[in-house]
Amino acid sequence: MRFHTSHCRESFIGLQEVLHGQLVDILKGLNREREGEWDYIGVGRDDGVKGGEYSPILYRPSVWTLQSWNTTWLSETPNKPSRGWDAACIRILTSGIFQHNHSKKKLVAMSTHLDHQGPKSRLEAAKIILGQVEEKTQQGHLPAFLAGDFNSQQDDDAYRMLTDGASPMQDLHTMVSPEKRYGHYYTFTGFGHDKPTKIDFLFVNGKTYPWLPNGYAVLENRFDDAVYSSDHRAVVADVAIP
Repeated sequence: MRFHTSHCRESFIGLQEVLHGQLVDILKGLNREREGEWDYIGVGRDDGVKGGEYSPILYRPSVWTLQSWNTTWLSETPNKPSRGWDAACIRILTSGIFQHNHSKKKLVAMSTHLDHQGPKSRLEAAKIILGQVEEKTQQGHLPAFLAGDFNSQQDDDAYRMLTDGASPMQDLHTMVSPEKRYGHYYTFTGFGHDKPTKIDFLFVNGKTYPWLPNGYAVLENRFDDAVYSSDHRAVVADVAIP
């Protein structure tokens, strides 16, 4: 993460399945050369504090000023820790509104992880997320990006809900021309025993805000030491807001 963000001060990092101790370790590594260079927003999904998995968003306070943030539980009771519909696990959306310290432009950053078993919960979660996009972007007047493990392929109801019809969101992979894409197509590999699939996405509200996509990549998650850094591959995009 340090390498891939070292040449772009404006970088955001959206993570999923992060336990509190892992988050502490990640921040320690990112802040190794400069104390306080990186900070984060997010809570553990089980108790709204430190319990369970986070879907945090990491950013540089010297570049972005955090104006507000919140956690939304993807359930029938979105304001408190809860599991929704047919989900196997508690699921959350982390959202923040940031202002760029130099240009004063604002954007909405979101990170989420949809359920791996419950198709109804994924669809209903997508509806909640779109509601949060509309609210936080002031009906499309602010740029917004959404990063996450959606446990949904492109023919899944949740993906279609997020991209079809009246949704303001677009899949960045489809917005970037093939010659500006890099790396793999599939984003989930497992640890060597699963069929690769594409279930991790970066979305932007490209139907209501004129995002300028410059590149898209799916990075490697296993190198010469044969150790998997994750059962997912990192999805990276280079975009600008006019």
